[in-house]
Amino acid sequence: MWYNSTCTLYKKRRNAVRVAMTGYGAVTSLGSGVEDLWSGMIEGRSGVCELGEVDDLWRDLPVRIAAPVTVDLEADLGRVRMRQLDRNAQLALVATAEAWGDAGRPEPDPDRLAVVIGTGIGGVQTLLEQDDTLESRGPRRVSPRSVPMLMPNAASAQISIEYGARAGTFTTASACASGAEAIAMGARLIRDDDADVVIAGGVEAAITALTMAGFAQAQALAKPDGAADELSRPFDRERRGFVLGEGSGIVILESEAHAAARGAHVHAWLAGWGVTSDAYHITGADPDGGGQVRAMRKALSLGGLGAADVGHVNAHATGTTIGDRAEANAIFQVFGEDVNVTGPKGALGHLVGGAGAVEAIITARTIETGIVPATRNLREVDPDIHLDIVSVAPRHTPVDAAVSNSFGFGGQNVTLMLHAA
Repeated sequence: MWYNSTCTLYKKRRNAVRVAMTGYGAVTSLGSGVEDLWSGMIEGRSGVCELGEVDDLWRDLPVRIAAPVTVDLEADLGRVRMRQLDRNAQLALVATAEAWGDAGRPEPDPDRLAVVIGTGIGGVQTLLEQDDTLESRGPRRVSPRSVPMLMPNAASAQISIEYGARAGTFTTASACASGAEAIAMGARLIRDDDADVVIAGGVEAAITALTMAGFAQAQALAKPDGAADELSRPFDRERRGFVLGEGSGIVILESEAHAAARGAHVHAWLAGWGVTSDAYHITGADPDGGGQVRAMRKALSLGGLGAADVGHVNAHATGTTIGDRAEANAIFQVFGEDVNVTGPKGALGHLVGGAGAVEAIITARTIETGIVPATRNLREVDPDIHLDIVSVAPRHTPVDAAVSNSFGFGGQNVTLMLHAA
């Protein structure tokens, strides 16, 4: 039938599009910029620390350990601009500026430039601050900028205005998978010929008394039992939960034709992506790992690669007892026990909506350098986990293809598959 033939050709055309990662930028607890992020991972540094006692709310928290960004954002944005933005948007704009510069400051047709930024919560700091103002000083003292600062799409909208992106501005909100899903959506926009260039990534700035208390009450945060920088322990036998972090990771995605036409340097190809959902539980992953397995296999299929072609897995690995074990089982089902695995959250904490994008950048750097960062604080692997997890020191090994996993509350699963340029 002509209809089936046309559909087949259309699918082949879509799948033949390669998406180039030509720029990246990051702001994390390890510092400002991808170089600080990468050197911190390789040197085994940690961005986790004990938070100061700001007021009674913080003082009474059962957990006051997190991984905050400590760099001076005002130096990049200026005092006036800072006052107009929630911290969420501040972090995203600083990371985007680095990514755009790293990509050589492309000059696409504005109607062919899109933005996709993921966030789990959005401008929660503004929301809480302005609620305090409402209660203590009355409604007339609430800032008129409150809504445009706290809305979840504030970061993506501010970036689109800054760079003149008119092909669409999107915000993915899929909890801890938000940043990775934004990159997958950006790749789809390019594949479907809706854009030539996409600014994509994720951000989170949710280290507040409310979120810390909520995660602690849900028994998700690791309770202190020693030095703060040793608390986040992905895959470790003694892991106790995650450490909340903040930050942003942004990548510049381009169609192969657009990148080639301007002679852009390609860090890595985004060869495939898989997005699935568990439909199982609002906070817990399906213990059989079926949704995660499907996400990884979809990414491989779209990228035209087999499991044996993948040399590295950047694991979501938050440090929770059940979550790490479920993911380890899923990775084992897809790749077996010999693939190199690492968990960056031992050093960075959990960036929630920013995690998937920052870790995609780490994965790209692993491919570029042939160095797999060690999983910090991994002393003894859980005996129920049967994977080759890199620990103690970075591993030097050529990596042509790698996957980065991101899994979020609600059963949201995203796998990105990157290939060497």
